[in-house]
Amino acid sequence: MATDRALVLVVDDDEAVAKVLMALLGQAGFDAAHAPSGETALTILADRPVDLVVSDVRMPGMGGLALLAEARRRWPEVPVILLTAHGSVPLAVEAMKAGAADFILKPFDREEVMYAVRKALAAAGSSSPPGPSGESPFVGASPALRAVTERIVKVARGSSTVLIRGESGTGKELAARAIHRESRRADGPFVAVHCGALPEPLLESELFGYEKGAFTGATQRKPGRLELAAGGTLFLDEIGDVPPAVQVKLLRVLQEKQVERLGATKTLSVDVRFIAATHRDLEAMVAAGTFREDLLYRLNVVPVRIPSLRERPEDIEQLASHFCATFAAQNGKPGLVLEPGAVAALAALPWPGNVRQLQNALERLVVLSDRATIAAADVARELGGASTPAPPGDTLDDRRREAERAALANALVHTGGNRTVAARVLGVSRRTLYYKLKEHGLA
Repeated sequence: MATDRALVLVVDDDEAVAKVLMALLGQAGFDAAHAPSGETALTILADRPVDLVVSDVRMPGMGGLALLAEARRRWPEVPVILLTAHGSVPLAVEAMKAGAADFILKPFDREEVMYAVRKALAAAGSSSPPGPSGESPFVGASPALRAVTERIVKVARGSSTVLIRGESGTGKELAARAIHRESRRADGPFVAVHCGALPEPLLESELFGYEKGAFTGATQRKPGRLELAAGGTLFLDEIGDVPPAVQVKLLRVLQEKQVERLGATKTLSVDVRFIAATHRDLEAMVAAGTFREDLLYRLNVVPVRIPSLRERPEDIEQLASHFCATFAAQNGKPGLVLEPGAVAALAALPWPGNVRQLQNALERLVVLSDRATIAAADVARELGGASTPAPPGDTLDDRRREAERAALANALVHTGGNRTVAARVLGVSRRTLYYKLKEHGLA
């Protein structure tokens, strides 16, 4: 039976470790397959659509680094996470430079592994893959997009810290990767940390690393992301979610370019360029006392703002066509296109979730399409349709109903059809949501 769950290939000659990993992946809602060697992994990759590889480094025959190199050559869209019980900073840096999505030491922490898996899968599903040097990381040709692309090129030439701002779903990580790719550090690693996805203790150890015995469960030394990014770029996504205690430590790193592992007695110098991103109003957080003012000054050396999709509506047609072609190819439906009416219906929707929301909507339309084209009726059925301008003489009640229907449809699109979450977003009970959906013909 077909499934849309991500398939993770676990490559490890230790069957016990593989079983633990596969159990964790299954509990988290992923499909998992096992390959006992690098050679077997290549056979599976050639035969099945794998979304992510999690591989041990040391195995008989083809090791993890060799598998990484071959996978990057033949399937560059498939991210690879490496695991090892013999970790060292040079090995970790080598893996990151070779293109590993992440590097985790054994014995691994369950939360750490699942965080790395979700992050790698999310990055692989970015709205646009990084293009060759000199090309825009974004799809579109609007004046707003051209302006931010030109700014990215200018920013990349320097070495100053960059703060990328923009609403959720606008492509802040794409911009960060483009800055790294166009910089003099392009040959070094690009290491991303989603600050809002980790609890404070795990975020601190993830960033700074730790020494053996630093805390319960620290059975060996682990380098932090700051060390792994040496010679390259450290991307701190959702910097506004960093707790105060970690803000203090980050400030010191930014000021002195030195880091101290948890439990260590000496500091290490780090050669890293910092790029941070947030959708939050940091100035308001400073006023509220939840974000350090001196840290904001250190981060906001060179600001870059990514425009929302409503600021560049002329790009919706090109984006929609791009996503349609991408998902049609992935789902065995080459030649599937959007009808002009469908494009107009998509352009009329508000898209508060920006490009990411549009991307998810196009994936749904493509997957559920059973014809050679996607029509306006398909958009209306799956996404709630677009509200047409009200003709003169419409009553206030008519306008209210149209706005309510649009809000319901948008909440369903934004939450991927999850009605429990949609009810929470709209601030109503699930019972009220179901009643309203039925009332507006959206049930």
